[in-house]
Amino acid sequence: MAAKPVNASRLFVASCLALLVTSLTFALRAKIEGVFHDGYGLSREEIGWAFGPAFWGFAVATFVGGAILDQVKTRNVLRIAFVCHLVGLVVLLFAKDKTLLFAANVFIGFANGSVEAACNPLVTTLFPNDKTKMLNRFHVWFPGGIVIGGVLSWLLMSQLNLPWQALAAVLFVPLALYGWLFFGETIPETERVTSGVSYRDMFRHVGAPVTIIALVGFMILATSLSIAIDFNAASTWIVVALVLAAIVVESLVINKTSLLFPFTMFCMFLTASTELGTNQFTGALLDKTGIDPIIILVAVTGIMALGRYFAGPLVHRLSPIGVLFASAVVSAIGLYLYSTVSGPGSTLFAAIVFAVGICYFWPTMLGFVSEYAPQTGALGLSILGGAGMVATSCVLPVMGRSIDTAGPQQTLRFMVVLPLILIVAFGLLAAYLRNRRVENH
Repeated sequence: MAAKPVNASRLFVASCLALLVTSLTFALRAKIEGVFHDGYGLSREEIGWAFGPAFWGFAVATFVGGAILDQVKTRNVLRIAFVCHLVGLVVLLFAKDKTLLFAANVFIGFANGSVEAACNPLVTTLFPNDKTKMLNRFHVWFPGGIVIGGVLSWLLMSQLNLPWQALAAVLFVPLALYGWLFFGETIPETERVTSGVSYRDMFRHVGAPVTIIALVGFMILATSLSIAIDFNAASTWIVVALVLAAIVVESLVINKTSLLFPFTMFCMFLTASTELGTNQFTGALLDKTGIDPIIILVAVTGIMALGRYFAGPLVHRLSPIGVLFASAVVSAIGLYLYSTVSGPGSTLFAAIVFAVGICYFWPTMLGFVSEYAPQTGALGLSILGGAGMVATSCVLPVMGRSIDTAGPQQTLRFMVVLPLILIVAFGLLAAYLRNRRVENH
């Protein structure tokens, strides 16, 4: 029997619903952070530790998924995502301490990472001529889901006074829908396979896959075991220097390729931490500004969703690197404004500026790699997404500890450093790409 033809529209809708479940888990965590602090007695550092697997579990799944996607096939990675989402949500419904909360986030993080590992390459394969545009439209459903989750949390918990478990139960609806839509559909081979790039070349073009995987593995170990990294210690900076040297040697000497992908991954560490770290602690950071943090979360993510949906003309006009540079500038301004606000009006204004700054970060980073380093294939997209999530898992406990000790405003001032570094990094990246174009001509 001949295989069914590829139904690009159905597969794209199913991918969006899978990402919707992912984003709803983020909205849910943002809401229950206060419940586990006030109701169950967890410190914010403990909550940051228990939330960590949602990020490093994501990273593990994306790294593994990206490496084996073409061998085990996209449909099987999506089945893994569905089962892990189901198990994680069931465990979460019974969580009342940091151990069960941690366990639930392991499954949820692995599910979310599997969605990212499978669906990003799937979208670029389905729409090879509009990669960045369609990746932005696909990633509408990350902030879009947070808006939906924020509205549902306000309705179910604030207005109807239902327990947080009612909000968690809502996630089973889009979970069932994406499972049904993917079931029985023909899912095409990835763009890397169809373009004839070998599996070995995919790894080589990542630049330093061994060093990168070892680095991310150490970061996952450190955050899961609550190992504090002392940035004032000389040993820390010696290790950083050794890692950078290993990346340079593996990329330029062993694999004989450029540092473009490793540098992009470094940028992803900072863009993801700026966006996700801040949004996960919205409640704690803005608790005393006189405005419901859920309103801020919905405003930020609503603007992000609209910005991503209409990203096509902007990306075409500025180029991906131009969009990323502008985003770094605006997000730095937004975070600084956040750190100075004291009333509802100024807080909402700061939130709008911050939302405009971060809205293009994640999908445009993926689109940049897909366009400028397409030989990295599904592995490149997966490593990039995983790197962003594991960096966030390292930042969350640090942010939680800073909020508990130094306070929200000082924590926000500390976070401003991240987009400031990105302004320099994206400026250097733009200069590199400009020189590469000149050399090619």
